[in-house]
Amino acid sequence: MNYEEAVSYIDNIPKFTTKHPLEHTRMLMERLGNPSTGRKIIHVAGTNGKGSVCSYLDSMLRCGGKSVGLFTSPHLIRINERYIINGQNISDEAFLSAFEKVMEMVRRFVREGGDHPSYFELLFLMGMVIFDEADVEYIVLETGLGGRLDATNVVPHPLACIITSISRDHTEYLGETIPEIAGEKAGIIKPGVPVIYDGHCREASEVIRSRAEELGSPAYELLPSMYRRETVSQEGITFTFDCQGAEPVTLQIPYIADYQMMNASLAYFTMQCLREIHGISEEGLTQGIAKAHWPCRMETVLPGVIIDGAHNEDGIEQFIRTAAHFAREREITILFSAVCDKKYEEMIRKISEGIRPARVVATQIEGSREVPAEELAEDFRKAGCREVYAQADPAQAFEQAYAMKGDGMLFCVGSLYLAGELKDHISKRAKEEKHAQLRGRTEEIQAVSRCGRGGECHLQP
Repeated sequence: MNYEEAVSYIDNIPKFTTKHPLEHTRMLMERLGNPSTGRKIIHVAGTNGKGSVCSYLDSMLRCGGKSVGLFTSPHLIRINERYIINGQNISDEAFLSAFEKVMEMVRRFVREGGDHPSYFELLFLMGMVIFDEADVEYIVLETGLGGRLDATNVVPHPLACIITSISRDHTEYLGETIPEIAGEKAGIIKPGVPVIYDGHCREASEVIRSRAEELGSPAYELLPSMYRRETVSQEGITFTFDCQGAEPVTLQIPYIADYQMMNASLAYFTMQCLREIHGISEEGLTQGIAKAHWPCRMETVLPGVIIDGAHNEDGIEQFIRTAAHFAREREITILFSAVCDKKYEEMIRKISEGIRPARVVATQIEGSREVPAEELAEDFRKAGCREVYAQADPAQAFEQAYAMKGDGMLFCVGSLYLAGELKDHISKRAKEEKHAQLRGRTEEIQAVSRCGRGGECHLQP
């Protein structure tokens, strides 16, 4: 089996099915020889910000000279993105090697009457094999969905558990209320293991604090009063982090969204709590925060062009706060798409009222969860936006919106699937432009060469 066949096999495992019990994942891990044993693991759950927090942690650890494996989801373009070793996506060869090792075990397990692992379960097992073979010291581990029943929750003794902001999302799996969802996220807390959590939501905080007390786990609450923005520009934010009992520190992040201060603070706070274990200097931590990169989370991909993967209620509200700040001085163009199981009508209404964009281009993501571009465009018109266009193809929609933005700003938002499509398109676009420049330079050199040989020359003196 080659790499493409392995990816196709995984993609054909249903993604949204009933979870296997954790005992199932534990059995599979044991059959693999418990590859995560001996690794220093930081476990991260939450509704929004998990990936960003993981990225900050990974960057700080690497700036401190540590070897790090980073496991996140979902991927935007290629499945290899879920596995990062020391800042680099794993190779196709490493991916295939781990797949074959895990599948050899799975086939034996199924022949003996066991159930085939789920989509995410298989990817998690592969990750632990990949990091074991790379012999990393640290693993930064992001949950997939929820926490209590998530496959990643078989890790018995992490260094720390982090719970990011909690809001209503995936309610069909995690519960309808904030306390119910917080209870699922707090399921990653382990006895005696410190938990660092976002404390801006009182209902969620009470659940997390109560669970930590039950398990005798030290609990560290990050409050909004602990971080304060100093400056903001299109290049990023400078802010002060001030934890009681420690000297205030100035941190710089390469993002323009205020919520990234909370994500960076959670990661930094965690590293402060673990200082005796990792021993990284203050300079290493601050450099790590400044160098962190997490794609499609208020990411500037071209001058004046920002992609944000916001795709739920809280994410959209955070996006609006950021975009509205720039709308005071710049004309805003929105490129939007969403999938059918999100509350996209509400998302559109909030964007229209909160930002009042000059124009909107709606597009669509193909698949079983597709919402037609024209339907989204009509919802924007109903919400009061006057200049609205529908373009089904995301790449063409981007080019249309990019041409229209002029001296203003273009925000691409509504779906991680859209973010992935656009990142892929922009990457190909950049390669084509580079090739065109090289072709032009080659033709110029050839023309000069012909002139030197006495041939016809059309270059201007």
